[in-house]
Amino acid sequence: MRKLFCILFTISLFMNVHSLAFAQNGYEKYGRIATAVVKEDYPGEEVIEFQYAGRKQISETDVVDSFVFEVKENNQLKKVTVNISHSLKNNKLLQLTVDEQKG
Repeated sequence: MRKLFCILFTISLFMNVHSLAFAQNGYEKYGRIATAVVKEDYPGEEVIEFQYAGRKQISETDVVDSFVFEVKENNQLKKVTVNISHSLKNNKLLQLTVDEQKG
């Protein structure tokens, strides 16, 4: 029981730290969207790692935020990158792409 509590506490702490980092950098909304997309595309599969890969300016008002996930599917590791372009002017999503690489 104590071990289960420690695991749940660690997961909760990890998620709170990531949420705080997202909020400070203004991309929390898009991190949640990227996570939801990966969970939907890989239902029941284990997400090993998650990382914010950065932001690229694509125009005066638009940017692309990239998120990289490591997913274990059928005992194979896959690197899944979610790129979300959005407007800084009105905070609206413009385009979302998902790229998968094995290994």
